[in-house]
Amino acid sequence: MTLNSSIIRFTGCGVLALIGAFLPVGCEKKPAPTVGAPAPEAGSGGSPSAARAGTKTITIGVIAKSESNPVFQAAKTGAEEAGAELTRALAPEGVEVKIVWRTPVSEDAAVQAQYVEQLVNQGVDGIAISCTNGDLLTPPIDEAVSKGVFVVTFDSDAPKSKRLAYYGIDDVAAGRAVMQELAKAMGGKGGPIAILGGNQTAPNLQARIRGVKEALEGMKDQGFTLRNTYYHKETAVDGAAAVQQAQTANPDIAGWAMVGGWPLFTQNALDGVADKARVVSVDTLPEQLDYVRKGQVQALIGQDCYAWGNESVKILVDKIHRKKDPSSQVIHFDLAVVTKDNVEQFAGQWQHWLGRK
Repeated sequence: MTLNSSIIRFTGCGVLALIGAFLPVGCEKKPAPTVGAPAPEAGSGGSPSAARAGTKTITIGVIAKSESNPVFQAAKTGAEEAGAELTRALAPEGVEVKIVWRTPVSEDAAVQAQYVEQLVNQGVDGIAISCTNGDLLTPPIDEAVSKGVFVVTFDSDAPKSKRLAYYGIDDVAAGRAVMQELAKAMGGKGGPIAILGGNQTAPNLQARIRGVKEALEGMKDQGFTLRNTYYHKETAVDGAAAVQQAQTANPDIAGWAMVGGWPLFTQNALDGVADKARVVSVDTLPEQLDYVRKGQVQALIGQDCYAWGNESVKILVDKIHRKKDPSSQVIHFDLAVVTKDNVEQFAGQWQHWLGRK
C-alpha cells in the first residue's frame, strides 16, 4: 500500500521518518515549519522597533474561517511568526512585514468577502484566506487581484479564482491514509468498516471519502468491506450521535474511518463503540489527542494548521518583495500520523500553536 502524500511519523526521540514520496503532478510538498520561534505582539508581524524612518512595510491581511475554531488560532500563530521572522530577515533591506488578522467570529462567507474589500481599501499588499465558500469569494478575490493585491488561499480553496496559489491538505491522500492506518489497526484481518462523512456537499470531505474508498478497493482481497457512509451536521454532538446510532444498528462494524474528527470534541463519544471497532480520524486537536491517550482512537491523520498561516505569508512576501512565483499553484503539506507512541510530542506542538507556552 502506498500513499500519494508523504506521512510524517513522529518518534519518541523526535526523529522524523518520511513514508512515501509521491504527489500528484502540479503539486509541491512543503516541509513542516520549525516550531519555536518567539511570538510577536498580536497582529504586529514583528517587533515595534523594526518600524523606523525609511522602512518599507509589506502588509499581509489574513482571513480565516472563524475565531471559534482553534485550528485557525494555530494559523494565526503561524502567520504572525512568519511576519516576525521575515521582518528580522529583511531588516538589512529596510523591509518589515506586518500581519493584519481579520476573521469572523463564526463561519460567514459574506463577512469574509467584506473583509477582503476592506483590506484592499486599506492598502494591503497581499491577502491569505481560508474560503468558507469558494464560489462566493471568487468575485472579491478577483477584484482584489485586479487592484494589484496578491491572494493566497489556505485550508479551503477558491480554485476558479485568480488567486496566486493554494496551500493545504491533499484531501484524497488524507482519505487513503485514514484507510491504510485503519487496516493496520484492525490487524489486516478485514471486516466491515464505516465512513463518518460530515457534510455531504463539502468538496474537501467528498475528496477524503473518495480517498478512503480508493484505498479500500485495493483491500477487498483482505476481506475489508464498506458498510455505509454516514453524513451528519458538522457538530460534535451530531457526529457522536451518528456514530453511536450506526454502531448500535450495525454491531458488526469493526472499523470507523472518520474524514473529520467531529465526535472527538465531546467526551465519551466512543463509549460502546471503541470496544467493538477500531477508529482512525483526520485532525489532531488537543481534545482529539485525549482519545488516542485512552486507546479509543488508534491513529489520527494531522493537518499542519500552523503552516496554513506561516507558509501563506511567506509565499506572498516572496511574490511581493522578490517577484518570485510559487513553484506550483497547488501546494500540499506532509501529513502527520499521530499514535499513542508520539501523542505527547504532538500535544506539545499544539501548546505552541495555540499560544499556551
